[in-house]
Amino acid sequence: MPEEKKAFHSGFVTIVGRPNVGKSTLMNALIGEKIAITSSRPQTTRARIMGVLTDADWQMVFLDTPGVHQPRTRLGEFMMQSVRDAMDGMDVLLMLLDVSSISKQDRALAEEMGQKKAPKLLVLNKIDLLPREALLQIIADFAGAGYAGIIPVSAKTGDGLEELKKAISALLPEGPKYFPDDMVTDQPERVICAEMIREKALRHLRDEVPHGIGVEMMAMEKKNDDFMEIYATIYCERESHKGIIIGRQGAMLQQIGTEARADIERLLGLHVNLKLWVKVRPGWRDNAGDLRTLGYESK
Repeated sequence: MPEEKKAFHSGFVTIVGRPNVGKSTLMNALIGEKIAITSSRPQTTRARIMGVLTDADWQMVFLDTPGVHQPRTRLGEFMMQSVRDAMDGMDVLLMLLDVSSISKQDRALAEEMGQKKAPKLLVLNKIDLLPREALLQIIADFAGAGYAGIIPVSAKTGDGLEELKKAISALLPEGPKYFPDDMVTDQPERVICAEMIREKALRHLRDEVPHGIGVEMMAMEKKNDDFMEIYATIYCERESHKGIIIGRQGAMLQQIGTEARADIERLLGLHVNLKLWVKVRPGWRDNAGDLRTLGYESK
C-alpha cells in the first residue's frame, strides 16, 4: 500500500507582550530575515507586521504586534486596535516576557493572556541576561498560569528558538499553505523602507523626539536594473524637533539617511539614492488625516 501522506499544519501565531520585551527581534530571529524594525525605544512597532516561516510539514504566519499599553493618542488607539485585530482568529498565542525586567503590568498581562481559549505558549525572552537560578524561579512562578508550555529563549543569541518552533508546530492545526514557500512578509517594499528610515531615527534621536516621528514615502523611482531613487519625508510635531532631526549642518539627517540607505540596499538588492526631508506636523498623532497619510489608519 502507498505510504499515507503526512498532514500539513499551518496557522496564525500572534506575538503579544508589553512594550520593549523583544517581540520584533523574536520574529526577525524566527524568520531569519529583518521584517520588523527594532530599537531600545518602547512602542517601536506601531502596526501589525506579518512574517511567514515555512517548513516541509508546516507554515507559521507570525503576527508581530505593538506593545500593550494605555493609549493616550489616536495613534496609540490604532496601535491597541492592531493588537486586538491580530488576536482575532489566531491559532496560537505567544505571550512574551522580558525576564530581565518583569513588572506588575507584565505579570497581569501574562495572567490575562493565560485565560485565552487559543493554544498558547509563554515565551521567556532575554535569558542571556539572567542567572539560571532566577530563570528557574520565574518558570516556577508561571507554572500554573494556563499555558501549554513555558519556553525560555534569547532572540538575540538564538538560544531556545528551535525548541520554540517545535512547541509552536505541535500546536498548529491541520491547514493549507497560506503563502508561497519563498514569501516572508506581506509588507510592501515602500512600507518596509519607510520603517527602516524610522528605525534609524529612533536609534539616534533624543528621548523627547522619537514618539513624534513618522515617515512618508513620497516616491520610489527605479532608474534602471541596478539603481533606484527614493524620496521620503520625516514628520515631527515641533519646530524644535525638526532642528534636532536635521542636526548641526545636517549631520544627524545625513547619518540617519546613510544607515537607512544601507539597509534599504540590502533589502532591494539595488544601489539607492535616498533623499530625505523633514517637515513639522503639529499633533499629527491625534489627526485622522495625518494618520491615514502615514498608513496608521484605514482609509
